[in-house]
Amino acid sequence: MQEKYIDETKQGEAFAIAERPENSKKLFLESYGCQMNFSDSEIVASILNEQGYNTTMKVEEADLILLNTCSIREKAEQTVRMRLSQFKNLKKERPNMTVGVLGCMAERLKTKFLEEEQLVDLVVGPDAYRDLPNLLKETDDGRDAINVILSKEETYADINPVRLGGNGVTAFVTITRGCDNMCTFCVVPFTRGRERSRDPHSIIEECKDLANNGYKEITLLGQNVDSYLWYGGGPKKDFAKASEMQKATAVNFAQLLDLVAKAVPEMRIRFSTSNPQDMSLDVFRMMAKHDNICKYVHLPVQSGSNNMLEAMNRQHTREEYLDLIKKAKEIVPDVSFSQDMIIGFCNETEEDHQDTLSLMREVEYDYGYMFAYSERPGTPAHKKMEDNIPADVKQRRLAEVIALQGELSKQRMKSYVGRIHQILIEGISKKNKNQWKGRNSQNAVCVFDQLEGQKIGDIVDVFVYDNTQGTLLGRTAE
Repeated sequence: MQEKYIDETKQGEAFAIAERPENSKKLFLESYGCQMNFSDSEIVASILNEQGYNTTMKVEEADLILLNTCSIREKAEQTVRMRLSQFKNLKKERPNMTVGVLGCMAERLKTKFLEEEQLVDLVVGPDAYRDLPNLLKETDDGRDAINVILSKEETYADINPVRLGGNGVTAFVTITRGCDNMCTFCVVPFTRGRERSRDPHSIIEECKDLANNGYKEITLLGQNVDSYLWYGGGPKKDFAKASEMQKATAVNFAQLLDLVAKAVPEMRIRFSTSNPQDMSLDVFRMMAKHDNICKYVHLPVQSGSNNMLEAMNRQHTREEYLDLIKKAKEIVPDVSFSQDMIIGFCNETEEDHQDTLSLMREVEYDYGYMFAYSERPGTPAHKKMEDNIPADVKQRRLAEVIALQGELSKQRMKSYVGRIHQILIEGISKKNKNQWKGRNSQNAVCVFDQLEGQKIGDIVDVFVYDNTQGTLLGRTAE
């Protein structure tokens, strides 16, 4: 999936897997927000598959409706509430149907969800999915059920996720959970808890299993993959208390990349999301070392202004970020970057805004995810700062950032023209059923005419002859 977040104004994405004939109950599972939520939904489906539930794409036939939710912005939560309202008549018609809310919104609101949304029977946080069978027994007995306890250990490492929907070619593999960064605007540390890493052996085994099942690309996932640190288990913050042996045998993210690249040499490897203050140059050295590690990094910056970065508690400066980009390009000359940008954060001046625009021009991002600041209850910014940038100013600045990114994206796409790229065929183009769509190593989308003998999952040499703002136009190289 190229996008980090789905469009918050749209309905979530529902998935289904092959039915088990012995299962008699139906689960309708819909995911919203980041890639971690989609990955978590696969864990939930795996747990409930063992409890007698087959997934369905038809909400009206479901015994259990679960929405895996996002709290990153207010609009994301409004979308979920609107979706829940659509189930009210269905709930009246089928009173035995259970409706549950999972994920970050469940963790943020807790019991308030049961009070505010009268049709919700079940509220489950991101670290409590193993408890779903017990919670469902409570709802079967007519009681509301809730578990939003955050864990310092849970990584679901032993659960083999089912692969929901998808193309059978690309898959997500979660390597870390939680976040310790405490950016002042962000609700994630409060909804997903402390940062902890997953056993590298279980990660490698999952990657090998995907390779054996025909998958051609994996994305290693975490709120902050660069913080990956395995020393035998437990939160990263407790690493200082680890034994000398644990410290000597610890595995960091660059080392994990090396292990995975060697374990599945025929698979493409991507990762998301990165944080500048934790990104090591060793990661880029591994990218240069292994052809199967894609030359693309999503590296959120949030602002080009040091004043804003300090207010956001981003733990890096503008200068440090630009120095990292410069050194990365020296190690991997063909690397591409994308960004996250928050526009109109508390006290943002016009000068701060211009700093953001100038940083974007200097980095030359391939694409980005740009949003007006949305105050999130419970965050340090909400408690201690005033959301004092007028809405019309936010929207004007956001429009300028989006327009500049459009220019940069077109320039970056143009830089790929006239060259041959290896494109992994991920599916059929939405605009032309006679064309394939796929991505190159730098994550740029490419469409090209289908030829006999080609199929989804093939990696094809494609000559790119033209581009639009966000797409490469190509033909199979002779």
